[in-house]
Amino acid sequence: MILRSPTPAELPRLQDIETAAGEVFRPLGMAAIADDEPPAVAELERYRAAGHAWVAAEDDGTVVAYLVGEEVDGAFHIEQVTVHPDAARRGVGRALIACAADCARDQDLAGLTLTTFADVPWNAPYYERLGFRRLAEAELTPGLRAVRAAEAAHGLDRWPRVCMRRDA
Repeated sequence: MILRSPTPAELPRLQDIETAAGEVFRPLGMAAIADDEPPAVAELERYRAAGHAWVAAEDDGTVVAYLVGEEVDGAFHIEQVTVHPDAARRGVGRALIACAADCARDQDLAGLTLTTFADVPWNAPYYERLGFRRLAEAELTPGLRAVRAAEAAHGLDRWPRVCMRRDA
């Protein structure tokens, strides 16, 4: 697996990965997640241009996963990490998160944060296995509160969600 920044031409592929990965939520009764639109190319380009987007590609160059994020209140906030279902359970997400952790350290950020579904096995329980911990309400920074408010406005609070953190 090769980890690198995406090219502008690959951004539509990231949308395809997001759409495919969304389908695994459908059997959990989360069809709204499966049916949600992937991030716009312009949004993905914003992360790419800032140097906060990475892809995992097979040896033949096929992109199978991506991670995007940005600094939020002194930590690198993982906005999205998505692995195509055909590449799942091969350590691809773990490798992308390690790449984000390197970025956080390089930028003297205190750690990584993310928000995720509390009860989906490949969400919060997975991140806990990677060293993230669930944050109590009192631990949420203003930026994380803003992230959560935006998610709630988008309808994601129909299912339990948590903020998580891992030190760099």
